[in-house]
Amino acid sequence: MTTSATPASFLADPPLDEAVQQLYDRDLEGLGYVMNLSKVWAQSPDALTMMSDAMRMASDLSDLDADERALLVVATASTMGDAYCSLSFGAKLARVVGEEITARVVLGDDAQLTPHGRLLAAWARQVVRDPNATTADQVQALRAAGFEDRQIFGLTLFVALRVLFSTVNDALGASPDSALAASTPQAVVEAVDFGRPPSTTVHQTA
Repeated sequence: MTTSATPASFLADPPLDEAVQQLYDRDLEGLGYVMNLSKVWAQSPDALTMMSDAMRMASDLSDLDADERALLVVATASTMGDAYCSLSFGAKLARVVGEEITARVVLGDDAQLTPHGRLLAAWARQVVRDPNATTADQVQALRAAGFEDRQIFGLTLFVALRVLFSTVNDALGASPDSALAASTPQAVVEAVDFGRPPSTTVHQTA
């Protein structure tokens, strides 16, 4: 993936008030820079809070661990062509299954995952591609793997919310942070040949 000089997004930075400053400060404290997607959601920090709370609720309902959630996000983001979350969660997934397997997942090849992982990735991809084409047999396969109906609802809600989150970021021009691309394993970066290219701008301050 190549880089290009791009702003944080298509939107102008919002007025700096207490809520926006707190959002930026969290990024600066944790990462050392303000994420491009934070510049987008700074238009309404309350919306980001509601979104985060909803994803947390869905995650709790699904009862998936952090590694399983990372796989769901990579499968979701790569299927819909979102580079930002593919890189962010690809870096996390690579720490679990390795960068080569992660790169294959980004490219749509789940063959080297465990049967459990393949089932989760397949469900996420189906929900993204064509939710009207899901079948009772697919849901039954999740049950057979040990998921209760409440968990199936939760993981489906989680995927749908990730689609919403990525859609807002992508539609409003949030390009992956240059620091994110630099810290992601090279095989994963090369596999992410879709979506918006990483920005060359690092927002060090609000």
